Amino acid sequence: MDSIVNKLTEIEDAASAIVKHAEEQKEVLNREYDEKKRAFDHDLDEKTNARLNEIRSDLETKTSQILESQSGSSTELIRSLRKEYEEKHTEYAREILRRITEV
Repeated sequence: MDSIVNKLTEIEDAASAIVKHAEEQKEVLNREYDEKKRAFDHDLDEKTNARLNEIRSDLETKTSQILESQSGSSTELIRSLRKEYEEKHTEYAREILRRITEV
């Protein structure tokens, strides 16, 4: 009977040692997982920020080009309208006067 109790005690001790070892391994694996997760998150943040900066820079460049283009077009349009006015302002004034006096 003592040998059975001793065997059961040995089995229980072995099982306890296995469970303890498994818990220690679990903690090690959890730490490794957390470190890898932090490294992945950090790497992803850096890549995301770099891509956002690239997109932002490209957008700013394109916006500046569009604004410069529109500014040049507007300036040219204003210059053209002024030239037309200077050449035809007398005709415009006469036409306005004619329309007013017709009524």
